Amino acid sequence: MLARLSIRDIVLIERLDIEFATGLAVLTGETGAGKSILLDAFALALGGRGDAGLVRHGAEQGQVTAVFDIPKNHPAAKILAENGLEDTGEMILRRVQLADGRTRAFINDQSISVQTLKAVGAALVEIHGQHDERALVDAATHRRLLDAFAGIEKDVTAVEALWDARRTANTALEEHRAGMERAAREADYLRHASDELKQLAPKEGEETLLANRRTTMMQGEKIASDLREAQEAVGGHHSPVATLAAAVRRLERRGVNSPALVEPAVKAIDIAINALEEADQHLLAALAATDFDPAELERIEERLFALRAASRKYSTPVDQLAALAAQYAADVVLIDAGASRLKKLEQAAIEADARYAAAAKKLSLVRQKSAEKLNKAVNAELAPLKLERAKFMTQVATDEAAPGPQGFDRVEFWVQTNPGTKPGPMMKVASGGELSRFLLALKVVLSDRGSAPTLVFDEIDTGVGGAVADAIGGRLARLAGKVQVMAVTHAPQVAARADQHLLISKDALDKGKRVATRVNTLAADHRREEIARMLAGAEITAEARAAADRLLKAAS
Repeated sequence: MLARLSIRDIVLIERLDIEFATGLAVLTGETGAGKSILLDAFALALGGRGDAGLVRHGAEQGQVTAVFDIPKNHPAAKILAENGLEDTGEMILRRVQLADGRTRAFINDQSISVQTLKAVGAALVEIHGQHDERALVDAATHRRLLDAFAGIEKDVTAVEALWDARRTANTALEEHRAGMERAAREADYLRHASDELKQLAPKEGEETLLANRRTTMMQGEKIASDLREAQEAVGGHHSPVATLAAAVRRLERRGVNSPALVEPAVKAIDIAINALEEADQHLLAALAATDFDPAELERIEERLFALRAASRKYSTPVDQLAALAAQYAADVVLIDAGASRLKKLEQAAIEADARYAAAAKKLSLVRQKSAEKLNKAVNAELAPLKLERAKFMTQVATDEAAPGPQGFDRVEFWVQTNPGTKPGPMMKVASGGELSRFLLALKVVLSDRGSAPTLVFDEIDTGVGGAVADAIGGRLARLAGKVQVMAVTHAPQVAARADQHLLISKDALDKGKRVATRVNTLAADHRREEIARMLAGAEITAEARAAADRLLKAAS
């Protein structure tokens, strides 16, 4: 439910904070006081269209914050989870409208897209008026409302899962069938290509390895003579190592008597001998690397030629020949064993179709029976709303040739406003006033099912009075026993039934230079005065106050 609404710098509202409670809250006030501004601001917080004109003159930005208390597992919480937002139990929707037309949206102080804000707002609040029946425009909404009335949401979810399984099975069948048809058209070519590539047996990365090895061989052949000459000088017959070693031994024998003179030279020669021996090892290793079998080089070149020839033939990079070979081999297997696989997939698709169809047919039967019950319940509400000659009808059109995720049915609410007239879709046939009363009857019947936790009715009592207005008030009060209801009204019969009465007024500021919209929660005495004003007009009489007392007493 809506717990608090805060508005800053929106049109005529400078600063406004309203606390809401459960039950029925009515908003009253003279024409032009700002009731529409309040609803526009609320709609903005719910993801409605932004407009630079909403920002109060002289302000850089306006802001609306709506705070909701929601139960666990509410659909709005699921939307939060899908967008990586934390559900804290209290949900704070905030919308900032900048004077340049841009807007920013937040939930629990985390920046989100307007689309996400709108989705959450739609799950929390429904706003209805004579010309704002957005929740009933889409026929899919009618189906969801009927399903909620029937209590078959879990069955619908099961059918959606069967629809997905059916689609998966049929997709697998079609892909396999298309693959078989493609393979059959190219059978001879595929068999030849598969055999050729199987014999070639290409490996991923093979070309690079062979090319590098060939380069090493060819370069090694060019420098082999230089390496041998260097190795001969360092470690061969002409190596100075033996001579240096003999000199070291002689110096060590002489060095017993003169170590200070001999030891530095001996150490230096030892280092030189070690360096020469290390160089000899490196040169021998390099010679071993350059030593190759010419037959190996020939085999490498032949292999590279074969791989690159296949690459050109099949218009495929050498590194992808292995994958192509696997694909061709799979296609050949598909030709050879595809018929057996096709039969299994066909059977799986048939079984998936049958499971879906059975569940969808069962769903259709339940919807047909529930539609009759819904019609009866809604029609029972129409007479007190001065629609006693009207008739509400739930059309359930079942077409098994047009299946969908929720079954075979298209659900649409129809009405017949007078006997003898042609029934038609409620959105097209009913006038504005009739439409709002049909909607109210529907909402009363569906109050605990298929409804947002907060419902807002904007002047649905326009053009009616007396008993009809009292009937509307009674139904709003009944509805408020199940969900939170807010109603903008001009009918005293509706206002008298409120659990919370909010008076919207326009006050002059700065000696009349500007005005601002105010909202006050009325206590008992002030409620009587406001209802008396609604009854009598500008001059409140004793008779109007007495009538207001009677309305309040009857409502209590």
